[in-house]
Amino acid sequence: MLSLLVYAPLLLVAPAAAAPSLLQKDDVQSGPGGGACVVATITVTETVWTDPTPAPTVAGAGPEVSPLVFTDKYSPAVATQPALGNPASPDTYSAPAPAPEQPQQQYTAPAAAPSPSVASSGPAAGPDVAEPEGIDTTDHFKGSYTNALYFTNWGIYGADYQPQQLPVSEITRVLYAFADIGSDGEVKSSDAWSDYQKHYPTDSWNDQGNNAYGCVKQLFLLKKQNRHLKVLLSIGGWTYSPKFPPIAATEAGRQKFASSAVKLVQDWGFDGIDIDWEYPSNPTEAQNFVLLLQACRAALDAYAAQHAPGYHFQITVASPAGAQHYNAMDLSGMDRYVDAWHLMAYDYAGGWDTTSGHQANIYANGANPASTKFSTEQAVRDYISHGISPSKIVLGMPLYGRSFESTGGLGQPYSGTGGNPQAGGQGVWLYRDLPRPGAKVVYDDVAKASYSYDENTKELISFDTVDSAVAKAGYLVSRGLGGAVFWEASGDKKGSESLVGTLADRMGRLDSAMNLLSYPASQYDNIRKGMPS
Repeated sequence: MLSLLVYAPLLLVAPAAAAPSLLQKDDVQSGPGGGACVVATITVTETVWTDPTPAPTVAGAGPEVSPLVFTDKYSPAVATQPALGNPASPDTYSAPAPAPEQPQQQYTAPAAAPSPSVASSGPAAGPDVAEPEGIDTTDHFKGSYTNALYFTNWGIYGADYQPQQLPVSEITRVLYAFADIGSDGEVKSSDAWSDYQKHYPTDSWNDQGNNAYGCVKQLFLLKKQNRHLKVLLSIGGWTYSPKFPPIAATEAGRQKFASSAVKLVQDWGFDGIDIDWEYPSNPTEAQNFVLLLQACRAALDAYAAQHAPGYHFQITVASPAGAQHYNAMDLSGMDRYVDAWHLMAYDYAGGWDTTSGHQANIYANGANPASTKFSTEQAVRDYISHGISPSKIVLGMPLYGRSFESTGGLGQPYSGTGGNPQAGGQGVWLYRDLPRPGAKVVYDDVAKASYSYDENTKELISFDTVDSAVAKAGYLVSRGLGGAVFWEASGDKKGSESLVGTLADRMGRLDSAMNLLSYPASQYDNIRKGMPS
């Protein structure tokens, strides 16, 4: 079971004199002014993650830009479907409580909205099925926050990160990435073995009937044990995104997408969908994205009316932080159907640039503009100006770093990106492997961002630390944002250095709205029966 994570950026370098416009980047803005960097020297031991099995070279693996990408995987022989390629003195804030997101409100589709019927391949609930649990419609989210975490179906291979390792007490939403899209619009599994075939040690080989195993079963068990935990199916990602435009362009394609997405939600026992289309590029595609979301909302509501009255299945969107991308989208039109915007506030700098820089800074640093060509604050301002409620914006944070070699420092030219091949390709290091031995960690108190620098090797790595995570927690609270979302689970550390845990602690009250456990139309016997012991 081998994996090769593909996270390398799409190498689009603008001319030196041109304003930055690199894929998922936002416009340059003036920062809050100059300021000194706080330097902390940290002594670490070697913590490089190694995989005893070398990853294969994947023919045709193309360049990527966003960490929201797939992996080129090699599944074991039992797989029936080929796995396709795809990815200590903190600042404090005193701020009013945010205006919360309202995920439990029931959306009512307009009369003109399509209401496709949802096919049910599973048998109707029979006498062996317990009565569906009553739906708790109390708005537990009011005054509380989302702490969401992407979990990848390829992470079970090279990273050896299994669903059972998810920090369920610290998160409210799991985004299971990624589902594939067929040429007709069908949303489908991208890795059958990982998704629903793999037997874990606790799984019996003697079960009767048609049952789901793999990550799907384990995620359902986590939902059953942690009723606040919602699981959403993330569809698309960088590698599969080229499949969106043709299927979203037709009514038939949109209806197929919506009905098949809901089919997976009902079969796998999920609580909604997350759409990661990177990115609509013209007004026609922007309008088609709105229509696609409308179809999905109608299909989810139709399913809920029939099988889960009173329950609201969520729709979230992995949304860009680059102005050239979000300005090409109909944000206000989409917002009618979107419960949360997962703002991908990272990859502001990387191997596609001519200078090193912060990859996930909150603000621009006017004293070193080359280091902060883009910022989260500008993206948040722009989303709000398009009518998006701050409480629906969920701040994306990276659990990885972007590296620059042979550089004199932040905002300086570099030569090469290095990185740990096991972490996702050129120029990428998992947060859990940082800082590198001999490196000094620097916190930029103006940009609210961290990086490490090795004076001997001249390697600089931009990554979030506990200090920058604390600053981001304060920022999202002060801005009234809806919470945080992380890419991706296998990169985090444990204990006091966990960024996911840091946000959970700093945000305080987390969303406790109950998930759904009743899926009477699932084709899988164990999910339809509620995963009996």
